[in-house]
Amino acid sequence: AATAVAGTGKVIQAEGLLLRAVERVAPAAGSPAPPGLCTLALLSADGDDEGPVLLPDDEEVRRAGARSRVMLERFSAAEGAAPGNGLGVGGVPPLSSLFSKQLRWSLAVLAGCVIALAVALSIVTGIHPVRAFYFTLLDLFAIDDPALGQPLGRQILQLLSGLVGLLLLPVLLAAVLEGLGTFRTQSALRKPPRGLGGHVVLLGLGKIGTRVLIRLRELHVPVVCVEGNPEARGLAVARRLRVPVVIGDVTQEGVLEAAKIHRAHALLAVTSADTTNLEAVLYARGVRPDLRVVLRLYDDDFATAVYRTLRVAHPLATTRSRSVSHLSAPAFAGAMLGRRVLGAVPVERRVLVFASVDVANRPQLEGRTLASAFEPGVWRALAVENAPDTPPGHLLTKDDRVVIAATRRGLAEFG
Repeated sequence: AATAVAGTGKVIQAEGLLLRAVERVAPAAGSPAPPGLCTLALLSADGDDEGPVLLPDDEEVRRAGARSRVMLERFSAAEGAAPGNGLGVGGVPPLSSLFSKQLRWSLAVLAGCVIALAVALSIVTGIHPVRAFYFTLLDLFAIDDPALGQPLGRQILQLLSGLVGLLLLPVLLAAVLEGLGTFRTQSALRKPPRGLGGHVVLLGLGKIGTRVLIRLRELHVPVVCVEGNPEARGLAVARRLRVPVVIGDVTQEGVLEAAKIHRAHALLAVTSADTTNLEAVLYARGVRPDLRVVLRLYDDDFATAVYRTLRVAHPLATTRSRSVSHLSAPAFAGAMLGRRVLGAVPVERRVLVFASVDVANRPQLEGRTLASAFEPGVWRALAVENAPDTPPGHLLTKDDRVVIAATRRGLAEFG
C-alpha cells in the first residue's frame, strides 16, 4: 500500500515512538539536507542494477549526489491518525446518508409549518403553547373533531393543518422508500462511479488483498477492486467499506477498463497467482504506459527479473515488484529468535527490519552514545524506546531499550 500511494510510507510504532520511512528526492547543490532523523538507504540511480545502499554513513550520503534516498522521520500520533471511512458504528451508515438533501429540506419545511401553525393557534385562541402544539398535531393527523362553533381563526388554522397533513403523507412515504433503497445499496457491491479518477485499482481480495484494502481505506485513498471469485473473503469487507468492485477475470478484455484503469493513479496486483498478476500488469501497461504498478510475486528471483525487465521496457513509469515471503521472512525469523520485531520496510529489492532490543549485555550498544551505535550497511540505533526525545549524545546504559534498523545480517548479530 505504501509503495502504491505517493506521499505515504511505512509506519513503525514502538510504545510512544512513531517513525515513518519516506522517499525523498536528492537536494539540489547548496540546499539543506531534507528533514529526518537519518538516511536509511540510497536508492538505485538510473541504469544502475546494483541495488540500493542500506544504512549508509555520512560520507556515503555526501557522495550520493543526485540519488534519491529513504529518510526516517518522527511524527506525532495526531498526525498519523487515519480518517474514518464515513460509516457509523459497526459499519452502519450515518442517518444523514440515508436520505437525500431534497427530502431533508422537505421535512424541515414541514416541521417549520407545524411550529408556525401552533404559534398562530396559541395567539388566536389564547391557549397555552403546549396545548396549541398538541391540537395542531391532532389536526395534522385528522384525528380531532371539526372546529364547529369555534372562532373563524381557529377554523382556518384547522383547515391549514389538514392541508399540511396531506402534504406530509407523500414526504413520509418517500422517506421510507428512500431509506429502504439506501440500506439495499449498502448490502450490495458498488460499481465504479462515472468520472472516477486518481484511484488505486486493487486486483485480488484474498488474505493479502483484504489487508491492503483496509490499509488504503485507512489512508482515505479511493480504491476500485477487481476480483474473479464472487465468493472471495474480501468482498464482505469491500461491501462494508462501500468500495466499488468489478467481478470478472482480470485477464479478460474489458475488466480493467470497467475499473477505470485509464484514469487510475496506480495498479496493485496482489492475487495469489504470479502469472495472473504479471499478465494484468502487462495489459494495464498497454493501456497506460506510464501507470504506477506494484506486483505481488512469490519467487524473489522471478520478482527481480520482472522488475528489471519492466523498468527497461517502461523507463518513464514507476514499477515495483514485491515478494511477500521475502518481505516477511526477517520478521518471522526475528520472532522465532525471541526478538521484538516492529516491522519491515521494503527498499527496492531489499528489506530493512526494525526491532526493539535491550542494551544490557550487548557490547554493540552498551557504553556507546546513541549516535555512535552504528555499523554502516549492517545496523543502526535510531532512538531510545521509552524516551523518544533522547539526544544523539545520550550514553546508552543497560536499563535502556532501543529501536534499531538492521539488514538480515545485522538482525542476526543481535541474537
